[in-house]
Amino acid sequence: MELRPYQAEAKAAVFEQWDKGTLKTLLVLPTGCGKTIVFAKVAEDCVRQGYRVLILAHRGELLEQAADKIKKSTNLGCATEKAEQTCLGSWFRITVGSVQSMQREKRLSQFSENYFNVIIIDEAHHCISDGYQKVLQHFPSAKVLGVTATPDRGDMRNLGEFFESLAYEYTLPKAIREGYLSPIKAMTIPLQLDLSGVSIQSGDFKAGDIATALDPYLHQIADEMMKYCRDRKTVVFLPLVKTSQKFKEILNEKGFKAAEVNGESKDRAEVLEAFDKGEYNVLCNSMLLTEGWDCPSVDCVIVLRPTKVRSLYSQMVGRGTRLCEGKSHLLSIKESEECVMSEVGGKVYPVHNNVFKFGTKGMDSVDGDMVMPADLENFAPTIDGTTEEWYAMDAEGWAKSAMTGKKLSFAFKGKRSVGDAGNDYIAGLAWKFGQDVMTKFEWTMTSGAKLACDVVVNVTTPGGGDTTNIDALEFEVTCYGKPTYTPVVAA
Repeated sequence: MELRPYQAEAKAAVFEQWDKGTLKTLLVLPTGCGKTIVFAKVAEDCVRQGYRVLILAHRGELLEQAADKIKKSTNLGCATEKAEQTCLGSWFRITVGSVQSMQREKRLSQFSENYFNVIIIDEAHHCISDGYQKVLQHFPSAKVLGVTATPDRGDMRNLGEFFESLAYEYTLPKAIREGYLSPIKAMTIPLQLDLSGVSIQSGDFKAGDIATALDPYLHQIADEMMKYCRDRKTVVFLPLVKTSQKFKEILNEKGFKAAEVNGESKDRAEVLEAFDKGEYNVLCNSMLLTEGWDCPSVDCVIVLRPTKVRSLYSQMVGRGTRLCEGKSHLLSIKESEECVMSEVGGKVYPVHNNVFKFGTKGMDSVDGDMVMPADLENFAPTIDGTTEEWYAMDAEGWAKSAMTGKKLSFAFKGKRSVGDAGNDYIAGLAWKFGQDVMTKFEWTMTSGAKLACDVVVNVTTPGGGDTTNIDALEFEVTCYGKPTYTPVVAA
């Protein structure tokens, strides 16, 4: 199997780290970018060098996936270290091992400290835990590769506590831009969800409290899904199993073909297979499917579990980023802007971290024509909603209203900077109108999230001011149609 360019680069980078004496290195690839293929090829080369390789994971599904991918991509078989199964006495040079089994003293003591030459950790953001560390410390001279899509942890412990280097990182925006992952379109369900009474547990919202706050809105959410999800293959993440089960019933009452899976589901494999085949169009779960499950045809992910943890949010959205024939994009829906908190990881940023780019060739602008005007000092975004009111007889004199439209606009203030391409372009629009004042616009927010749209530029102050002041440049920007929003879902 031939590796994609970034996968080949990642593999080479891992061996480069090991060759120069860095034993513990990390590889970061977004969900859907083939991290299993990469470490399968790493394992294959290690076997050729005469090494024994241990692939360590915390879930049986991950071990099964790893063994299957290694077999298909390298034709190498794997031994298993899990429950009553053991690799001792096996002639296979690769072992897939459960950390829960391996950490037990009776089992671990059967292995000499140099039995495994290489240890590969799948979903490596878990490896700081005591169980993983016990296994890793038993093999002190082993070369270690950690592989993850989400290097940050909910408990804020840094993987740098263990790993000595980051061998390679491939970002989500780059993967989308290069055509390896599906573009993401994001929207928010218009709920007034009150999280003020939700307590914090282990650095995140307490699931039970979220469920209580969310429960009154489940029917309303289902109604919103009727508008956007009828013709989509949708996965819904909810805070508790009972909430997931309840929401499944509500969706089926609305006419969806919904199923639910949880850790106790005896028919979980059958339900997942049926969903994959299209027998269900909605799959509800209580955070079960954040890791170790792939269904490329998923084109809608609904997050009904607000989170402060960026890695968790990334895992949820990542269930829908894989490419699939006939799939143009992933629709990502969240219940409130609270989920956006995960995009900034609880940090605050200065305003100057916002980046605004304008196309200098109008509507014909391409990436190379997008520039940020120099000397902008102030910006103010505004979202205006158009509402229509009516007084229906069935409302007994009370008004009803509906939001029928939205408009996004910006006001910019700065200084006239002659000779700067972006500043000159904006200033030059003062004397134009119609199609000539339309261009491409990009806003990269402090979190790394991006918004792009066609815009109309209205220059209100092309210069002027007191004799002791620098020439001013002030202008208004109005979006032409619906903007495209790309959230941050990976570090």
